[in-house]
Order: sequence, then structure tokens, then C-alpha cells
Amino acid sequence: MATEIRIEQIANHVGQEVTIKGWLYASTPKGKLLFMRLRDGSGITQAVAFRPEIGDEQFELLKRLGQESSLIVTGTVRNNERAPGIPKGYEVGVTAVTVLQNVSDYPITPKEHGVEFLMDNRHLWLRSSQQWAIMRVRATIKRAIIDFLDNQGFLNIDTPIITPSAAEGTSTLFEVNYFDEKAYLAQTGQLYNEANIMAFGKVYCFGPTFRAEKSKTRRHLAEFWMVEPEMAYFDLDDLMAFEEQFVSYIVQTTLAQRRNELEYLERDLTVLEKITPPFPRISYDEAIARIHAIRDASDDPQQKELLAIEWGDDFGSPHETELTKRFDKPLFVYGYPTQVKAFYMEPWSGRPEVCKSVDLLAPEGYGEIIGGSERMSDPDMLIAAIQRHELPLEHYQWYVELRKYGSVPHSGFGLGLERTVAWICGLDHIRQTSPFPRTLNRMKP
Repeated sequence: MATEIRIEQIANHVGQEVTIKGWLYASTPKGKLLFMRLRDGSGITQAVAFRPEIGDEQFELLKRLGQESSLIVTGTVRNNERAPGIPKGYEVGVTAVTVLQNVSDYPITPKEHGVEFLMDNRHLWLRSSQQWAIMRVRATIKRAIIDFLDNQGFLNIDTPIITPSAAEGTSTLFEVNYFDEKAYLAQTGQLYNEANIMAFGKVYCFGPTFRAEKSKTRRHLAEFWMVEPEMAYFDLDDLMAFEEQFVSYIVQTTLAQRRNELEYLERDLTVLEKITPPFPRISYDEAIARIHAIRDASDDPQQKELLAIEWGDDFGSPHETELTKRFDKPLFVYGYPTQVKAFYMEPWSGRPEVCKSVDLLAPEGYGEIIGGSERMSDPDMLIAAIQRHELPLEHYQWYVELRKYGSVPHSGFGLGLERTVAWICGLDHIRQTSPFPRTLNRMKP
């Protein structure tokens, strides 16, 4: 009797008769042979039907099947180094097939399609092998994040999605009507996590966040997932040391568990294999000096314009890309000007114009994947910062109280899941990293 298996298990069943329940990805007839590519959600494999073995009637039925027809295939697993698939090198010699539905006119064919067409058909595009591989990598990255934090003694605490105020101002938040009171979709759970660490020491939240930036860049989504660890008794140096261990674990775990998918995506794995501690660190001051030197050495007027920056400005994508070109690991840039960062960041000792902030920039031009800082621990200093940013103090009174009852040095960061997936997979655009992305001009399907 045939054993029902998932394709990802096929290597364990060579020489055995198996049954696979799935869909027809593609087929190619060659005389008395029909080469079918099957997918079942766990992998893709080749199934070979031989007319004399399965009979003329069933062979002709299989030849007429359209892309994405649903079927149940039974046959013997054998090695074949040339057989395509994920994993590669295996095929099924078909002995019997049950067709559940013969599909015709499937919209997404092997030919080239425009991005907008594919996004309009995202519910179907997810079936393509590339999108399938990306989503499997995403799931592994997500699991690696949770496993690492849980194993480091963090407690997962859920934070509100609807909030009365913003962590960094309301200009890029989605406003909602909360029982006739103005509220916002949260862009971060950080402030609530600062309350949580005073109870639990080390915590994290992991969920969807929302930013209403009217941006069309390849790095931005309106809805994305972010993990936000927060730690009591952590200073900025502790934070950077933790982040490089965290990111290295994510990358190496993904390499170990999703190598087949990454190879299918044609990712250069030698780049990812280098992602181990320590990561290079430079100050914001040094970063500005490096950008100025690169700009001064360039003969390209367009590059000179893109790299224009003065001390006190935040980095844009061109600046981050140029900085990371000089390194083969993620790059820490620390000590940003206070004026370009959030109100709650601890000032640098002796330099109030600089705060104890740090961004982690992924190599290969993927930009910031982590933003973090040491948080203010003095209540009076925090009140002054809130007033300086012209934020309503009454909305932050509870946040100030955290500094009045057992305040300690503490730090935290946020890692964007989709940007991390884009970097690890080597993708050109972040929209491919979300099952159903929400961007400036897209809210469906």
C-alpha cells in the first residue's frame, strides 16, 4: 500500500511507493513520456508518466490537464540528478492518478506578466515557486526570532494596536474613530513594553504595525510586522552586542533550514554565511565624514546630488547604501543627532545634541533593518523632551511615571520582519515579502 507523503519528505522514500496530493505546476509531453511538475505546498517534484504503464486513456487525460489542476498521484520514488524540484534530484514514476479538477485558462502563465497584474492576482501569484519559496523563508525567520528570544529568557507580551497617542508624533499614523474619540493604529508597541520590563525584565512584542507614510520606495509598506524586544538594565553597548547575536542567529538558522528555497531564489549564500558576530560599528559623525569623502571623490553629478548631506540630517537610502558597500556584514551606526530621533532616547553624556541611538544597516543596499536606543530613565528629562516635541503631556503621564517608581537604565529596538526577509532572500522589492502587501496605492486583494 502506498504511503501518503509531503514532497519535502521525498528523499526519505526512495524506492518506495508513495501518494502525493497536490496541484499540477507544469507539464511537458515527450512521445510516450509526460513530465509533470507537482507541488503540494511543501515542495515541488517531477512526476513521470509512461504511456505503456498507465494506459492510453489515463495518459491522454493527463496530457489535457491545465496548469493548477488538482490531482492525487501515486508512484515509486527514484533518484534522478537531473530532475528539477525543491528538493532537487528526485522524481516519481507514476502508476496511478486521480484528477479532482481539470483547470482551464489559469490567469498566471509561464510568460512574463507585469507587476500590477501579478499584484492584482496576488491570491494566485502566491502559488508560484518563487513566491512560495519567499513565504517559507519568512515563516522560518519568524520562528527563529521567537525561538531566540524565548531561549534568552524574554517573555512575549502583546501590546495595543489602537493607541491614544504616538511614540514618534502622529504625522505618519492612521487615525481611527474610537467611539467618537480620536485614536491611532500603533506604529510601535515600545512604550508599553517599557512598562512591561519593569514587571518582567526582558520582554518582546511581535505583531503588525502601521505607518501612513506616503512612500512608494521599494523598502516601505503601510502594514508590516515588527518584533520589539525591550530590556531592563541594558545600556547602548549591551544593546548592540545583543543585536548582532540576534541577527546572526536568524540568518544562520534560515540558511540551515531553508537552503533549498534560498538556492531556488538564486541567493548568493556565501554572503549570508559571513553574517556572524562581531559586526562593524561606526559613529554617526564618522558616517557623515565617510559620505562626504565618497561624494567628494565622485565625478558623477547625479551621485553628488544624491549623497548631499550635512551634520544633523538623517540618512536616506543612497547614504545607507554607500555606507554598507564598504562592509560585508551588517553595519551599526550609533550616536545620531537628537533632532532626527524620537523624544525618548537618552542623551549622550556631555553631548546633548546627540542621543544614545543605533541603527543596524543590512549590507548590499538593503538599508535599516533595526532601529534602537537606550531610553531616557530620568522623569524630568523625559518631561522636558515631551514638551520640546510639543506632544500632549497628559497622554504620556503614565509613561513618565515609569521613571518615578524604580527607574533603571533600559534599552530596546525594533526589527522589521519584511525588510529582513527582503535582505535574506535578496529581493528587489519589499512587496514580495508580505502575503498580501499594503502599500500607498494598494489595499486589495
